[in-house]
Amino acid sequence: MTMSIAQARVPKGLLKEANKLVEMGIYSSISEVIRDSIRRLVLEKMTGIIPFKENSVKEVRELRRQLSKGIRSFKDLEEINKSSN
Repeated sequence: MTMSIAQARVPKGLLKEANKLVEMGIYSSISEVIRDSIRRLVLEKMTGIIPFKENSVKEVRELRRQLSKGIRSFKDLEEINKSSN
């Protein structure tokens, strides 16, 4: 997947906490902390709009996989949302 570069200003304290996660080995880099944070935020915002079908754990795992592998644009998010309906 092609990655894009985004710049953001982050408070020093928050960046320090993110660095601790890398130092602890939870994440391999600050970039991975940020990517995972965005994935979690998007998934959290989708909670409640995702229709419950059968196995919610399986549905959430599949959405997380799609979020981590297939998002290149907002249109991709719309397609993921449509496919979960």
